[in-house]
Amino acid sequence: MPLKLLEATVSSFDGVFEKFRSEAAENKANLILFLADKDPVTSLSWCPDCVRAEPMIYKKLEASYDDIALLKAYVGDRPTWRNPKHPWKVEPRFKLTGVPTLIRWENDTVKGRLEDHEAHLENKIETLVEK
Repeated sequence: MPLKLLEATVSSFDGVFEKFRSEAAENKANLILFLADKDPVTSLSWCPDCVRAEPMIYKKLEASYDDIALLKAYVGDRPTWRNPKHPWKVEPRFKLTGVPTLIRWENDTVKGRLEDHEAHLENKIETLVEK
């Protein structure tokens, strides 16, 4: 299957990210999707932008014939994400400002990104994957 999925939370991210990085050379594209957690009661994300973007991103990635790795990184619940010292907001590699954020990871660095206001746009997702 061309799409390889990995999932991580803030607490499990470092170990999963190492696996993601170690397998990066095997793939045409390596993407990290930072998302809001899903509410355990409703199974829906607390973030409306994530609800809108997630299906569009999967649709584009699953349609590709290329090997693509997608690391889904969950930022936590709303209070956790709202903390200005959230690890991925202050992490120099990611500097997140919103969710969802879709990042293209290449040669151990960020090579492109779609922020929360554009992560649902099919043409932008396609451009990011094809870079």
